[in-house]
Amino acid sequence: MSSEYDVNENLPDFAKVGQPVPEFKLEAYDPTEAGFVEVDLGELRKQGKWTILFFYPADFTFVCPTELADLAVKHQALIDLGAEVISVSTDTKFSHMAWKTSERLLENVKFKMAADPTGEVSRFFDVWDYETGLALRGTFIISPEGVLASSEINFYNVGRNVDELVRKMEANNYLKDHPAEVCPAKWTPGEKTLTPNDEMVGKVYEALNPID
Repeated sequence: MSSEYDVNENLPDFAKVGQPVPEFKLEAYDPTEAGFVEVDLGELRKQGKWTILFFYPADFTFVCPTELADLAVKHQALIDLGAEVISVSTDTKFSHMAWKTSERLLENVKFKMAADPTGEVSRFFDVWDYETGLALRGTFIISPEGVLASSEINFYNVGRNVDELVRKMEANNYLKDHPAEVCPAKWTPGEKTLTPNDEMVGKVYEALNPID
């Protein structure tokens, strides 16, 4: 397996929100093809897709299959928002295939399961645990332009809620077409957004609750 970075001196050593992510490639197991494929971030950009990287510690563990099962439930909703979903761990593609085949919680998983056994990509996204050689629970949303739009990292012992990932993708997808606006807390599609301006300073309540 090899991961490739198109890195230049203007890019950071670690992924930073609001900054470009270098292009890279990872080998992966594709459940829909029942075989091995290559994940190419550059190709996903050419296709105009959002990329969701869902790092987890290891195959054949305990919290991880519950997370991937939850992600599988929301996979189609994320596809509908224009996203390519990719799970990533430091296991090999062969381990992914064996785990997917044996763990019943994963029977509905259709997203690609990428392998990062060298930890190169995990280190770039700052989820690499040097003591264990595993990746922490990290979720990253990369825009179609290749900019890191969202970053979340959890420790090993707490599983994530994919409902919030969907909500964040809905917000980011909306803001892509409405860059002058911002989404307040708990925003969901159809709810009021804000367009920051001088008159709104100290008057956010009034902006969210206009008087008829």
